[in-house]
Amino acid sequence: MAERSTLEVGRVVRAHGLRGEVVVDLWSDRTERLEPGSVLSSARGDLRVVSAARHQARWLVRFEGVEDRAGAEALRGVALGATRLEDPSVIWVDQLFGAEVVERGVVRGRVVSVEANPASDLLVLDTGALVPLAFVREVEANARVTVEAPEGLFE
Repeated sequence: MAERSTLEVGRVVRAHGLRGEVVVDLWSDRTERLEPGSVLSSARGDLRVVSAARHQARWLVRFEGVEDRAGAEALRGVALGATRLEDPSVIWVDQLFGAEVVERGVVRGRVVSVEANPASDLLVLDTGALVPLAFVREVEANARVTVEAPEGLFE
């Protein structure tokens, strides 16, 4: 069985209160990562979630073994990782870097970055072209992305 990669999914921002809670920026839209019993990896070792609740645009999280403010303060700035979830309907950003982009059988370039955009994130190609993720039809295991773009996008 192939090893499942670990993705950085958030970061501890700061301690909250006196009972060991921390404020977490969760970068993943998969909130099940913070369900009680979930385990997140970190440079300090694995952290098991005891509880989590939304707090404004972030989360208040208690980890097993973190019982006071001093323990919570020790986690400040710690990056949180989790294994990639198996979901064939999801395109993972890290799968796109370096991928060859093909449109109507023509290679249009390689992905050098992904740029956030309110309408649709954009693939930035080494040719300078910007391709909305909405136009991606298939991401193949061999680092090839097939897009269906409107006429003139690559001109």
